[in-house]
Amino acid sequence: MVEDIPAVTYTSTLDEIHRTLYISPQVEGLLGFTPEEWMDDPQRWITLLHPEDQERFWAEMKRGVFTGSPFQLEYRLLSREGRAVWIHDDATIVRDVAGQARYLQGVFYDITERRRAEEALRQSETRYRAVVEQSADGVFLADGESRRILECNTALQNMLGYSADKILKLTTYDFIVADREDIDRRFQKALEEKRPQTFERQYRRKDGSIIDVWGSAHFIPYGGRDVMCTLVRDLTERKKTEQELLKASKLESVGTLAGGIAHDFNNILTSILSNISLAKSQISPQDKIFKRLSEAERASLRAEGLTQQLLTFSKGGDPVRETTSLPHLLKESAHFALSGSKVECEFSQPEDLWSADIDEEQISQAIQNLILNADQAMPQGGRIGVTAENAQLTDWDQSIVPLSEGRYVKVSVRDQGIGIPREHLSKVFDPFFTTKQRRSGLGLSTAYSIIKNHGGYLSVESDLGKGTTFTFYLPASSQEAPVENTKEEIPITGKGRVLIMDDEEGIRLSAADVLAYLGYEAALAKDGSEAIQLYREAKESGHPFAAVIMDLTIPGGVGGQEAIQRLLELDPGVKAIVSSGYSQNPILSNFRKYGFSGVLTKPYKIQEMGQILQEVLGKEGEIGH
Repeated sequence: MVEDIPAVTYTSTLDEIHRTLYISPQVEGLLGFTPEEWMDDPQRWITLLHPEDQERFWAEMKRGVFTGSPFQLEYRLLSREGRAVWIHDDATIVRDVAGQARYLQGVFYDITERRRAEEALRQSETRYRAVVEQSADGVFLADGESRRILECNTALQNMLGYSADKILKLTTYDFIVADREDIDRRFQKALEEKRPQTFERQYRRKDGSIIDVWGSAHFIPYGGRDVMCTLVRDLTERKKTEQELLKASKLESVGTLAGGIAHDFNNILTSILSNISLAKSQISPQDKIFKRLSEAERASLRAEGLTQQLLTFSKGGDPVRETTSLPHLLKESAHFALSGSKVECEFSQPEDLWSADIDEEQISQAIQNLILNADQAMPQGGRIGVTAENAQLTDWDQSIVPLSEGRYVKVSVRDQGIGIPREHLSKVFDPFFTTKQRRSGLGLSTAYSIIKNHGGYLSVESDLGKGTTFTFYLPASSQEAPVENTKEEIPITGKGRVLIMDDEEGIRLSAADVLAYLGYEAALAKDGSEAIQLYREAKESGHPFAAVIMDLTIPGGVGGQEAIQRLLELDPGVKAIVSSGYSQNPILSNFRKYGFSGVLTKPYKIQEMGQILQEVLGKEGEIGH
């Protein structure tokens, strides 16, 4: 009977030799030794016991002898070929009539394949757990009935803000933002369809904040039952990026619209301002008409400011940058914006605040818009805190501030107003969005575009009833800002012949009147071709032009960009001034690169034309040609 069972039966001594007294024939098929060969060597068992298992084997045997209870042990024996064979040994202590332990009697059988399968399973599980644990996505198992969390990885713990022991006490009802019926319905659907279910929903973190997640879930066998295995990905950064792209798209659309109307609108304003300035110059400041003209001039300048805010959105409108120290600019801009207001402004910045390469006029406009917004949030008065500091951003900061690593100047404008409702926070930088009756809705949008065009970033935080903080970052300059010197005012009058090229007759005529008032002699051209011809004739006649003021854009004709190249061929020393109200074109910020000597931005007043002519001509403007 013993020799017919599919296992090896044996009897051995209990001494340290562990000599085999009997072993069944099945040992030959398992280990390659006949029973006779096995028993001929008194130490056969000892010599074939795997070295790594010897300590455990002897310890278990001594325990069995001491307690007198049967023992089971899994260990390895070496075959005739030296192959390690895993066996399961089930042994009993045999005692004599006096109760003395005499022999060890047992049966063992081959479990090598089972051990290999278990090891493969263990390695597979280890690899699985390593992959899951290292995943940036959250992974968890939930019981199909109670919805209790059975397992989760570190990413899910970080995502929800719970420690491992706390999260294993939760159910899906505790953090999924949905009613129980909806959760149960989705569980049931996944169980019935037997395929992964993808979804987008919201999770509630431990601190109460809500995050958007994308996930995939399906049922898998676990511990003898089906459980829900779910992988979730935090969409917070993606949503933020989508909002930034949407914001940029809206601004680009407004920019396209602004660029389309800017040229004509600024031409009209140029003619209006020029004529108002001329009219004011011909009457006494005590005249009643003078006051009316001044009011009209201020209204035109406000219209110019509105146009410039629209043009800020225009694609490609490069800032004209200079290395600038920000403390003075911050104070000057804030005080200008708060003129006549009940609100006070407090400033805080270190003495070693870094300078920045900026367009002073644009950044001043952005600061004023932020200060005005804060002022309007406190109609009963209050304080605005303006804080500037140096900020060294690293790659780790990109999840909060979407800027590349480097040095930045960080400026915060904090008010004590009523705050902004949460549902409005994502819209405050949208063009024309406003909750105020007497605002255009362009202030914050303009500030956002200006900061973005400077390579920076503007964000907002707000608590209802506590106030709002706008924070912007500007790339710091590697150079020190020059010390400001007080320049003497340059006289605006001069002498010489000036050629005006513009497609608008009203601008040509008003510009001619302005030049005459300033002491210059004017000649007029409606496009670049006519300007080139007049310039050539004047040069050949011995009465050349001292300067040329050219409109950059001539619909259907030769504009300033093309005309300047041909003028430079005629006269490498030509003094050409580019004039435009269409700030998209990079020529305005890099005019010298294209051969121009200066820029006269539309709309302009008498003083501005006189000043730019003096800057370009210098003493030549006084003596003429």
